Amino acid sequence: MENQLLKLHNSPVITGEALRCSLGYRSVEAFRQALSRNTVPVRIFTIENRRGKFALVRDIAIWLANETLKSIKD
Repeated sequence: MENQLLKLHNSPVITGEALRCSLGYRSVEAFRQALSRNTVPVRIFTIENRRGKFALVRDIAIWLANETLKSIKD
C-alpha cells in the first residue's frame, strides 16, 4: 500500500486535497475540525516556509492497513 501511495503522489509526504481524501474526510471543514480536535488518525505536521499541513505517506499506509485489519477481525 505504501508503494502504491508513493507512486501515486511521487513524494514521501502528502498535503492538501490528496491528504484530506486519503484520510477519508468528505470536506475541508471536516478535516479542519478533526485537526482542531486533534482527532486526525496520523501525525500531521507543518514545514517551515510552506503553507498547509503535511503527513507521511508511510503513516497513512500503516493507518489504512490497520483499519483494514480491524474490519477483517470484526
